Amino acid sequence: MTDRLITHLRYLALAMPNLDTELEFFTKYWGLTQVDRVDDTVYLAAEGSPEQFIVRLRKAEKRIDVIAFGAANRDDVHALHDSLAAKGVQIVHEPRELTQPGGGYGFRFFDLDGRTIEISSDVAVRAHRRIESREPIPVRLSHVVVNSANASALREWYEEHLGFALSDVLFSQKMGDLMYFMRCNEHHHSFAIAQGPHNSLHHASFEMRGIEEWMRGTGKILRSGARMVWGPGRHNAGDNTFAYFIDPAGNTLEYTTELAIIQDEDNWHPSRLDVDLTTTQDQWGTANEMNEYVARESFNDIDKGMFVAPPV
Repeated sequence: MTDRLITHLRYLALAMPNLDTELEFFTKYWGLTQVDRVDDTVYLAAEGSPEQFIVRLRKAEKRIDVIAFGAANRDDVHALHDSLAAKGVQIVHEPRELTQPGGGYGFRFFDLDGRTIEISSDVAVRAHRRIESREPIPVRLSHVVVNSANASALREWYEEHLGFALSDVLFSQKMGDLMYFMRCNEHHHSFAIAQGPHNSLHHASFEMRGIEEWMRGTGKILRSGARMVWGPGRHNAGDNTFAYFIDPAGNTLEYTTELAIIQDEDNWHPSRLDVDLTTTQDQWGTANEMNEYVARESFNDIDKGMFVAPPV
């Protein structure tokens, strides 16, 4: 098992011009709680998560602002910073005290494609609660998936530079490798990389308490008027349920549950799963067919934030 300096996924920060509409969707319908707002930047928490916030929204041109991961302590933050700097990775800011909700200590850098990545430790734990039976709101942020114009190279970069491990691969006989599922802890994936026509957000996934809560949440979002682009079903890779919706900003968001836990990493061997097999995409066969139209929805708009650090 690889000794990793990254412990888990903390939050996803997004920018979009329609901030108020997006904020209403995330709080009124998706089930997150606003915990802070500074001018046009809003912080949203999940009631079941100890993270101070799991989504940050900012009013600006549409882009991924930050993908943030946790580290165990300041020594690990410094060790990771020094390792990346020695390998020539472009640092956005050096390790320092953070001023966002919960504080903490961390630094930011650009990944191979130019996304801004944050690593932090010593973030205050938020008072959270147990999600009740049949309560259709997220427990936590499960995983973030990005599109990359060079997915294979990006996968290798995350393995070499950040210690991520490959869990499984989706491939097509005609198109080659399509998605790499990457883990930084025992969860099957906290991050994944899809081969796309450009760099962008593929989707962000939110964990529900269980199947009952996932189904009730799926129905709740359908009644909100949001369009479900794919689902409900159950993936093969990760063995998790899925229901994908399009938010007001045109991002794909997923409700999921029961993501696989890899208990014995030393004996785990990544599978190569053929997307042309129905059971690869949806074990149950309940979801609409994955086709070119559905795939295009998750290509999203070109992210113009590559190698451009956000102002906050």
